[in-house]
Amino acid sequence: MNELDQVALTGRLTAALRALESRRPDHLFVDPFADRLAGDVGRRLMVEFGENSTIAVRTRFLDDRLTALRPEQLVIVAAGMDSRAYRLDVLRDAVVYELDRPEVLRLKDELIAAPPLGERHGVGVDLAASWAPALLDAGFDASRPTVWTVEGLVQYLTAEDVRRLIDGITELSAPGSRLLIDFVGQSLLDSAPMRPMLERFAGLGMTWRFGTDEPESLLDGWSCETSLFDAVGSSYERWGYPEVPRGTPGVGHGYLVQASRVDGQSA
Repeated sequence: MNELDQVALTGRLTAALRALESRRPDHLFVDPFADRLAGDVGRRLMVEFGENSTIAVRTRFLDDRLTALRPEQLVIVAAGMDSRAYRLDVLRDAVVYELDRPEVLRLKDELIAAPPLGERHGVGVDLAASWAPALLDAGFDASRPTVWTVEGLVQYLTAEDVRRLIDGITELSAPGSRLLIDFVGQSLLDSAPMRPMLERFAGLGMTWRFGTDEPESLLDGWSCETSLFDAVGSSYERWGYPEVPRGTPGVGHGYLVQASRVDGQSA
């Protein structure tokens, strides 16, 4: 059941952190499936890497945006241990497609052992290869506006794979589609305080490869609203660091982006 590669196992670490947040009296969300999705392996990884507020902030940010957008067609890219199809009431009337490797989706099905709230399709793919045909074969309608989420993924990919992934999403996105995606800044990858954690990740085969401090430059054909993790975390009162303006020398940033598909033109 636990025979996943190390990068895929980060989904179980994420689930452990979501379970921890769900138990807080001032929780930002409640994920009733997170503890079983984490399992012992996720809890051990949380002990290894420690608690942090990034996952809670990112989860609440996406939950809030999805609730506001009320998608009719949602694609969760690198779904991992994401349980939104089972816990977000706003998705009861949505068609949800979850993209990830077949073994990851099988494991989640075993662990979650519950029906989704609405219509859910698990689509087994390699996101670093050609994944669009499998999505279309599963019933995805490229003529309809779609909401896409890409959460906690791109830092593990090469720059070429990030570009290919975003181009594939753009090609399948009708006008009016939305993209919710997070990025690690190159400034964060280069920062001295991050070095010990990144070295631990690399030692476990979870190397962070990609970062950018200009996420908008990757999103041709989209109009972008970019938020700093600092600002979003502070707004949720779940951030122990001072807010520092974007572009401040020597300061690393992470970014949460909500993008809207522009009809036929680059943003």
